[in-house]
Amino acid sequence: MTGLSTTERDAVAHAGAAPMLAQVEAWASINSGTRNLDGLKTMAAMLADEFAVLPGDVTLVPPDPAESVGADGSVLALDHGHHLRVTVRPDAPVRMLLTGHMDTVYPVDHPFQTLRTCEDGTLNGPGVADMKGGLAVMLAALRAVEASGSELGYDVVINSDEETGSFSSAALLAAAARGKVAALTYEPALADGTLAGARGGTGNFSIVVRGRSAHAGRNPEDGRNAVVAAADIAVRLAKAAGPELAVNPARIEGGGPNNVVPDLAVLRVNFRPATLDDIARARSHVDSVTATVAADHDVTVSVHGGFNRPPKPIDAGAARLFGLVKASGGDLGLDIAWKATGGVCDGNNIAAAGVPVVDTMGVRGGAIHSVDEFLIPDSLAERAALSAVTILRIAEGRL
Repeated sequence: MTGLSTTERDAVAHAGAAPMLAQVEAWASINSGTRNLDGLKTMAAMLADEFAVLPGDVTLVPPDPAESVGADGSVLALDHGHHLRVTVRPDAPVRMLLTGHMDTVYPVDHPFQTLRTCEDGTLNGPGVADMKGGLAVMLAALRAVEASGSELGYDVVINSDEETGSFSSAALLAAAARGKVAALTYEPALADGTLAGARGGTGNFSIVVRGRSAHAGRNPEDGRNAVVAAADIAVRLAKAAGPELAVNPARIEGGGPNNVVPDLAVLRVNFRPATLDDIARARSHVDSVTATVAADHDVTVSVHGGFNRPPKPIDAGAARLFGLVKASGGDLGLDIAWKATGGVCDGNNIAAAGVPVVDTMGVRGGAIHSVDEFLIPDSLAERAALSAVTILRIAEGRL
């Protein structure tokens, strides 16, 4: 570990001594799927107790209102769990943001609920990598930084809805990012330690088409087929796809008996824009297509949703932060690399707030969002050390 100061060496030792594996095992035993409000409540309380060791205010923040569109076209309120926020030294001259999420993609009735140690030594279990392992790494790093005597100011936000788009926590993330010099987010790195660099954006839409029912044999001309109109919208939207904009019409819900002209359909479509210009182009395309189809088919069309995560390019600030992480890793004997990815996370939201962010500071692992999800236990101490050294160097003004 050449190149480390005495303070950094002490922080590395302190971070490595934290009971991270035991924490991951305890936390992963709690089902905290995004829709499991009871499990999220339990998880939030456990995290609040653990993060209370930090010298700041720990609060559970109510979720902002969020909506979903049902298969019947109705717009319903969507319940979420509370979000955890920790604020430490809010008046410090240098302040950071650290974020993670307590929710997983595994609902309470999912068969994948238990942990096991595999023959290769990896830990298999729901959320062990994404991202209960990352939360343990974050806490260990912050405890090590505090033990060093650093006067860094920082906020921690651990939300309960990241896996479904952070709709009830987006405003909280934006507020917490304000005034920060940098941010670290604890999504898992790849198994070889590679970090995510640039990310595209994402937008999800539910397009409700309302037509007019009629008998399919006696008077079909009096009907207005909502399924046909929705299919027309899907085909037209798909034509906007290209190298900088992926378009995926994913599902059409609606229809009924074969002898009835359907009067309702709901089209679900996902966009993946590479740039902000692509978002503007996609929005314009949605408006144009829905207006044209509404007129051509004599139906009513309403559009719900939007682009909740803008693209995250590697700008000059992000490049400097990546360089600092790479240098910190080099002094720990780690070869830190990164590559662009099509996935999205809260790092997109933070970058959109103008704050440089590295969003894969969590454990090494893989097969996330599947029953094969795994964590490499040795990476807990390794990644906690990487975070601790990086944070201490940011506190020193080395960005």
